[in-house]
Amino acid sequence: MRPRVIINAAMSLDGKIAFSDGRPARLSNEEDFARVHRLRAEADAVLVGVGTVLKDDPKLTVKPEYAEGRNPLRVVLDSDGKTPDHAHVLDGSAETLIATATDCGRTFAHAQVFRAGKDEVDLGALLDHLSTRGVKTLLVEGGSTAIWSFLRLQLADELRVFIASTVLGGHAAPTLAGGPGVRSLEESFRLRLEKVERLGDGLLIEYAVGA
Repeated sequence: MRPRVIINAAMSLDGKIAFSDGRPARLSNEEDFARVHRLRAEADAVLVGVGTVLKDDPKLTVKPEYAEGRNPLRVVLDSDGKTPDHAHVLDGSAETLIATATDCGRTFAHAQVFRAGKDEVDLGALLDHLSTRGVKTLLVEGGSTAIWSFLRLQLADELRVFIASTVLGGHAAPTLAGGPGVRSLEESFRLRLEKVERLGDGLLIEYAVGA
């Protein structure tokens, strides 16, 4: 059985997840940071796209000041093998898997490599592989291209979004879901609202996907 996929993200009130120049914006408040780290501690694996690694350089580990628990397997979608050697995900502090396309031959220090898909990573094959490794819950933390891909391929089960009480604006600022988008409401992804919760000065909204 494939892992349960939970997409988790933070965005501004106008749907932005970073500034127009691509720089990360700290949108989660302290309450949400604690929630995210509890999610990581409960998940078997946490995934980001290589764009998030290049721009944010996250560690994707559990910070003890926010939550207790083991670090999940860190997974990076990196079709062309662009993850820098100095990236935090390659620091050896937690197990890491780099997922590339089949024509990428790069190897990485402190990381295993899974190759599937001709031009981009085959997400279905990746989920099957993670299942063989005992991964039952996969937390997808972005960025917008990775989120779009999981939604487009109907591979996500839940979407959890923290909405900060701020507006970033900007035509070029990335939004929650990137990619080419849909062309009509009939093509849009159906969600079922499950929960709305106030976290400090922000809101946490939880959806079931595909309902």
